[in-house]
Amino acid sequence: MKRTSRHVLVFVTAPDLKTARALAKAALEARLVACANLVPRMESHYWWQGKLERSAEVLMLMKTTRPQLKALEETILTSHPYDTAEFVVVPLEAGSAKYLAWIDDSVRR
Repeated sequence: MKRTSRHVLVFVTAPDLKTARALAKAALEARLVACANLVPRMESHYWWQGKLERSAEVLMLMKTTRPQLKALEETILTSHPYDTAEFVVVPLEAGSAKYLAWIDDSVRR
């Protein structure tokens, strides 16, 4: 296990699989993420404009590095259909050395 402060996990939700796939493809083609996992059929419950809402969404989990965050956020938010899209960054504390090296090798430097 290797400690890290360079690597992060980014959470984004999308309204459907088609949108999530397009966002993932854009991020991958720009070499901003090493991997994007899409978790379909998630049900979200939330407050929106003073009302309690519920909707089906797709959760995106993207692995990247801190230097790519600004460009990744811009890429996602520019193309995202939501007025207030989720873009949440969670720092990684540690990971296997080989996996972290793969992330580094996969993203643009």
